[in-house]
Parts: sequence; C-alpha cells; structure tokens
Amino acid sequence: MITCLWLEAWQIIESFRLPLALKNKEPSNKIEKTNSGNDSGNSSDALVQSPASPKEQLTKQESKSYILSEIPPVPLSVMEINNLIKNNILEDAYLNVLSLREEVQCEQEALKKGEKAFPLELLNKEKDVSLLENNLRDKLTEIVRQSSAQPSCNKELLVQVAIIIQEEEKREGDAEQMGVWRDTWRAAIERGVKETLNKIHLDSYEENTSWLAVHLGQVGKVIVEQLEKVKAELTSSYPPSFNVFETYVSIFHKVVVEHLKGLLGKVTELKDYYALLDFILNRYHSEKIMGSNSLQPELKEELKTLKLDEDFLDQIKNAYCNRLQADVRSSLDNIIKMEHDEMWKDKNKPQINEELYLSHIHTDILMYISGPIQASSLLDEKLEHKVMCCCLHELKEFPKRFESAFVQWNKTLLDPSLWAEYHITYINSFRDLKEQTERYRQKCPNQVEQLDKEINGLVKMLSQALLDNFQTDTKPLLKMMMTKKWLSSDEDFQQLHKRIETLSQQCKHMSPQHVQEFVSDVHYFVVREYICQLMKNNYSCKNRKNEKAAAKIEAQWRELCELFQEMNSVQHWLYPVGEHLQKIIGEKKSEIKNYLQPLVDDYPDFSQKHLSAVLYFRGVIRGRQRQMILQTLSDLKQHASNAGSTQHALFNEMEAAVNTNCLVNMACYVH
Repeated sequence: MITCLWLEAWQIIESFRLPLALKNKEPSNKIEKTNSGNDSGNSSDALVQSPASPKEQLTKQESKSYILSEIPPVPLSVMEINNLIKNNILEDAYLNVLSLREEVQCEQEALKKGEKAFPLELLNKEKDVSLLENNLRDKLTEIVRQSSAQPSCNKELLVQVAIIIQEEEKREGDAEQMGVWRDTWRAAIERGVKETLNKIHLDSYEENTSWLAVHLGQVGKVIVEQLEKVKAELTSSYPPSFNVFETYVSIFHKVVVEHLKGLLGKVTELKDYYALLDFILNRYHSEKIMGSNSLQPELKEELKTLKLDEDFLDQIKNAYCNRLQADVRSSLDNIIKMEHDEMWKDKNKPQINEELYLSHIHTDILMYISGPIQASSLLDEKLEHKVMCCCLHELKEFPKRFESAFVQWNKTLLDPSLWAEYHITYINSFRDLKEQTERYRQKCPNQVEQLDKEINGLVKMLSQALLDNFQTDTKPLLKMMMTKKWLSSDEDFQQLHKRIETLSQQCKHMSPQHVQEFVSDVHYFVVREYICQLMKNNYSCKNRKNEKAAAKIEAQWRELCELFQEMNSVQHWLYPVGEHLQKIIGEKKSEIKNYLQPLVDDYPDFSQKHLSAVLYFRGVIRGRQRQMILQTLSDLKQHASNAGSTQHALFNEMEAAVNTNCLVNMACYVH
C-alpha cells in the first residue's frame, strides 16, 4: 500500500508535478502520482484558490512523486469491489473501479467501430461503474463526515480519500462532472459540522431562562475545539491545495448561520435576542471563538467574521427592537402601578431631596430607557440609534397614561396639602426627566422634541391644576375684599394671607426651573382679583371712610408685596398698582387728578370705566369734580406715549361695573 510513501512525500516541497501515465493492461503497469503534505495544510507562498473553487490546482509543494499500485488488467466482480469499499480498503477498490471503467471505455470504443455487438451487456457494466462510483463517494462522505470527531482513527483513510479525489479530478473530462468529487468532500464536511452542532445540548426556556446564552457559549467552545482538531490533526492528511483549514472555517460559518436561523424561531425574550446579536456581532470574531490564540496565525483576519445576509441580521434587530418596545411599555405601566402601591395607596408624603419634593419615578424611567440604549451601544452603532428612537417613541406615550391614572386617583384625595405636594413632586420629577433625556437629542432630535412636548403638556397640566386649586380656594376670600365687612374686619384677608403663605412654603420645594413661572401666575392672579374687587361697585365709602379704606389697602398691599417678594416673583410691574389706587382713594377729590399720570404711565390699559369704578368706591359718585377727573384721564391717555401698549396688560381683563347713578355722564367716560 502507499500510505507511508504518501505521508513521507507530503513533507517534501519544491518538486514538480508529473503527468499521470496510464499504461493499459500491462503487467508492470504503475502510475506516477505527485503529492506532498504539510502539517498546516495551507500554503503561504503558492497561489491557492478559494475553498469553494470547483476544481483545485495542485501546488509545487505537492510535486513529490508517489506511486499508485497497478490497475488490475481484469477487475474484480462488482460484489467484490463493493465489499472492498465497505471494508474501507479504498485503494484496492478504487483501482478495480478504474479497471472496470477502462474496460467499459474499451467496449464503448469497440461498439462505435462495430467490433462489438452486445450493447445490453455494456449497458449493465456502465450501470455497475456508476453504482460503484456512488458507493465509493458515499464511503468517502462517511469517512470525511466522521473525520473531525475521530481524526486519529481516520488519518490513513483521509490520505486515500485525498488521492482518490485528486485522481478523479484529473480524469474529469465531462464539464458536468467537473468538481463533483471535491463538492462531495465539502458536502461531507458540512454534514459532519451540522451533526456536531446539532448534538450540542439545548435547554428549553422552562428548563433554563438563560438557555440561549448557555447554548451559544457551548457552540463557541465546540467551534474552537473542532477547528483546533482540524489544524492539529486533519490538515496533514491532505495536500495544501485542499485548503483544509480555510474550508472548515468557511463551512463552520455557513452551518453556524443556519443554526442561528433555527434558534431565532425559538426566541421570544429580549435577553435572548440580545444574546443572539451579541454572539453574532461581538463574540464570534473575538478571541473567545474565531480570534482564539489557538487558531492563529492560520486563521486570517478576513476569515474571522461571520458572513450573514443583511436581511437576516435586520430580522433579528427588528425583532429585538419590537420586543424591547413592548417591554419598555410594560415597564412604564409597572412604574405607574408602583407609584400607586408605594405612594398613592397609603397617601405617603413625597421624599425631599435637596429641598425639592421628588419621586423615584424619573430615575426608574431613565433606568428602563438608558439600560437598553447602553447595552445596544455595545453591539452596533446603528442598532443603538434604532433602540434609542424606539425607547423615546415609547416614552412619548407615557405622560398621557400617567396623567390619566394620576388624575383619576387624586379625585379621591381629600388632603389639600398632600394634593399640592404630589403635584409639585411630579412637576419636579418630569422636569428632571426632560433634562435627562436631552442627552439623546443629537442622535434622535425628532423623538426628543416630541417627548418634550408631551412632558411639557403634563407639567403644564399639573401646574395649572395647582393654580386652579389655589384660585378655587382663594377666590371666595378675594371676593370679600373692598366690602363693608372687609372695612371693619381683617378675618378674610388673614385667611387669604395664610393660603398664600402655605403655597409659598410649598413652592420652596418646587423645581427652580418651574417655580418662577408658577409664582408669576399666582402673583398675577392675586393682584388682578384683589384690584378687581374695586371695579364691582360692591361698596362706596362715605363720611371720610375712604381714608380708612386707603390705609387698609396700603397695609394689605404691603403684606401681599412682601409675600411675593419672598417667593421671588419676577412680576415687578405689578407692585405699584396698589399704591397708585390707594392714593386715588385716600386723597382729596381735588388732588386725585394729580395721581393719574403715574398710573397711566405704568398701566396704559387703565381706562375711563376703571377710573369710574374706583371713584365710585372712593365715594365720588357724581358731580363736576368727578367729570373733571375723568376728563383729565381722557386727556392723559390721548397724549400718552405708551397708548395702546399691551406690554403690561392688567386692567383689560377686568370688567368694571357701570354706575347707574351717572348714566347721564356716560359720554364723558366711555373710552
């Protein structure tokens, strides 16, 4: 046999390929073969075709001559040849197949020349040759398929497999048969790799929630082990032109992709989609698998990456994002439930952090959003962007769902102080959430902009509800100002003062970014409603009571101003109005016109009807002096430089009652 000669010949390089010399049916018939092998199975200097090439060119490293035994002049019977194949006596089997094939070829030539007249017998022989070739290919397939599992046992057989494949490639004359034996070899490797991967244990989700991560870890381990065996034990059984190591690597790529496609159909959980993507994008080409030191330097850099169809990778990414979006939605709904269970249900007071009311709601939301974004950034930049947009899109829907749940619950909250604290808490928390999500604006500007609108809408609703509640609470007290009872009692004003003071204390726990706007709204409301009571003709001062009323307005106005100054109101333009009006109310009739100019300068929307109402409260209900005062205002407004200005609009929103006792003078002050 030739095994020892073959192994020795493959260790010698730099010789030349000799042509095959067939000596038909001569007793001393021998065929010179050329092959050499090396330990790695790869040529660094020779021009090597891709492992997928249909027909390989032998390199100079394989040029050492070897001797194939004689082709028998008379082949064994078909049954005998078949038994040789079954018993792995491949060289003898192959030589007899060649002998039978040559016999058939001779008879075919004779038939063409008319020298032979038994086509049926020839047809049977042709069928026998085809049958034996198929059986031989099947045996080669079996040997190659099992070779990575039992490389040592199959080493000698693989040498014979390589000889047969190369000899057959040299005899391929039919274009349709080109590369058939090499393709058979590759297909056998592929079947073996598939069987190897399919044997790896796979738990169900019920058995192990980390089933996929565990399985993929085992897949990576098996890949490295198998390629180590190929490198150490199989490559030396083949000539370099087989590119054994590269062929196995490319086939592992192909089979792994098919294996992953099968796994994808079983995946339903987010972490398993992530495990799949991490395996493909990170682990596979890393030092844990294809980049393993044990596979270097034979495994070239360009061969390390798993080749995937973009459609398949996109399919996994889309499934990951869809599942993530559903999980984020569920997590956000759980946040509402958690708020109910931890705060609303037992009416617990909010936490105070750095003097601000806060809930953990915004930190929980950010955790559910930033976690997946950060994790996806470890996989792929495009995937990170997609995940970011998906999370922000889902978060955009949350403020309305939270608003609906919160409004429904707080209808049952009877404690006004706690009611206000909760509103301030969520104003602060969602303001913080808005600030934190700004980090995503550069990559997802549209999604952040839409989210901002939703958060602003929620904050505005909470703020308006707080303002509405304060207004509802204080309006009855404000309506008691400028009345007969008010002139003789401070009870209602003290109640008003107390409500504002309570709100002021609560506002100290409101976010600085929002408190200024809110306090400004409260300040404007209190000033407008307090002054508005002068316009209703509810009371008219008689018998010098105007001086008492003016003094009271001055004192109360001072207290109100102090309150809003403590609250850091920026509505400074509202402070002078009380002082202007109390002077008109407290001064002599003849002096009133001297105080109109400052009032018109500061409040250009102060009109004749408003002055008429103030004069009514002052006790100037009719008479010539009243008309002169109204005329003075008319003249001032006609020549005012700020006439028509709406910059400081206060009185435009105040309805002034008409003094029915002075309808005859209407023409004087209707402007």
